Amino acid sequence: MDSLVADVVIVGFGAAGACAAIEAADAGAKVLILERFSGGGASAVSGGVVYAGGGSAQQRDAGVDDSVDAMYDYLRLEVGDVVSEETLRRFCAGSTEMISWLEGNGVPFEGSLCPYKTSYPSDKHYLYYSGSEAAGGFRDAAKPAPRGHRVKGPGTSGKLLMKRLAEAVRRRGIQVLPQTAARNLIVDTDGSVTGVVVSTLRDAPARVRATHRKLAAYAAKPGIYVPSLRKSLHRRVERIERRYGRELRISASRGVVLAAGGFIANREMVREHAPAYRGGLALGTSADDGSGIRMGVEAGGATAELGRISAWRFITPPSAFLGGLLVSKTGGRIIDESRYGAAVGERMITEHEGRGWLLVDDAIVGEVRRDARKQSQWFQGLQVRYLLRQRVVAGSLEDVARKAGVDPAGLAASVEASRSGADPMGKPPEFARPLDQAPYSLIDVSIKPNLGYPCPMLTLGGLVVDEETGAVRSGAGVPIRGLYAAGRTAVGICSRSYVSGLSLADCVFSGRRAGAHSALDRGSVDKNENVF
Repeated sequence: MDSLVADVVIVGFGAAGACAAIEAADAGAKVLILERFSGGGASAVSGGVVYAGGGSAQQRDAGVDDSVDAMYDYLRLEVGDVVSEETLRRFCAGSTEMISWLEGNGVPFEGSLCPYKTSYPSDKHYLYYSGSEAAGGFRDAAKPAPRGHRVKGPGTSGKLLMKRLAEAVRRRGIQVLPQTAARNLIVDTDGSVTGVVVSTLRDAPARVRATHRKLAAYAAKPGIYVPSLRKSLHRRVERIERRYGRELRISASRGVVLAAGGFIANREMVREHAPAYRGGLALGTSADDGSGIRMGVEAGGATAELGRISAWRFITPPSAFLGGLLVSKTGGRIIDESRYGAAVGERMITEHEGRGWLLVDDAIVGEVRRDARKQSQWFQGLQVRYLLRQRVVAGSLEDVARKAGVDPAGLAASVEASRSGADPMGKPPEFARPLDQAPYSLIDVSIKPNLGYPCPMLTLGGLVVDEETGAVRSGAGVPIRGLYAAGRTAVGICSRSYVSGLSLADCVFSGRRAGAHSALDRGSVDKNENVF
């Protein structure tokens, strides 16, 4: 078996892996990144939103008054005790520096504030309320501020984020070994991790590598939207890897960082840990198969929060939809409609079997039609058209309820309660509407396989890490020497509750942490092996 040596070996070339590599290299380590495909991972197919605040330059440019304390107060309510108070405070206090660090590595941001509530802004805006900051139950406890810092690029700008991070990696001379799948960690007799065994296509014929690269790219997009296509393409990818992959042993003299993503593409793991979460769109790539978590567990690592999956049921854009009422089959309200989409999705799945309908009146439908194009990205515009086409319409609340299969009495009671003073679910007054202009519409927003209105899902749990260093902890709570984890392979800031931008922000935060500390770990190299 051939072999290589590096100081720090990083498994995965998404945002977490890239940030870990940059920090490790800047600390003086020789770094090698292993990437199953061509790089980018789930980060490249994301919206490119980084959750940050406390007074960033972009917030100041937009005239936004924010503080570290306000950001901390909100996130403590949102994420609970998934990380310690010290870690969350450190994350918030370093938030503005994180954006500056990304800018220093070529990632562009802009303080153009979105003036309306949305799940993702149009290309005119790059700073927005990306969570539940302004929703009932949060705004009084924590001063709200827009903290969704979207990378300045057209469309879903995750691809630009990864393009710039990849350029920063290569400027430092960091070696990337693409089309290389990590199979197992190398564990010493004392339990420390000293390397990785991989299967690589680096010596396969050029035509084979080109085919593998193309199939993997198509499986990522458009395959993400068509699961059957992704599955078919991935089977061909696996056949190539089995036939042409060559085993390679890579030693890490200081540490291995697992940054291989989550496990949303591993349906068996999802069924085992979160069986209620089905019918969603797997947000990620085929490499989000839990392999990083598996390798960490095999090396003795502990896991947590594996049952936590973020399911996004967004009812915006356009913002006019927030005036509607989200109801269950009984006609009762499900949640404050201004809450973040993951909170909506969780409530629907855990309490209502994924079923729900949005009640709107004629006035709201008119506003939706007026605002849909100017408030939407192209794919959001298609979703709005789909929702309007499949709605049930009637001249009265009773009739529309019967046509949709919703309890008429329960629906009438929900509407009456929403009109009598303070909203029962705590929806802020600026989002509330009287719903008194017939005809009425009930829009089925249930979570099910649906290309016209998908529900993206990603896993949040992973390996338990030391919050000071990012080292993977064993079942006994002891850090495993030489093993680190970051991003969605690890438990982090967003592993209990997710809002837009918090996963990418945690990838940067945890990736930098793991990279910096792994570079300072032990340093013994077997001189009989090849240094790349």
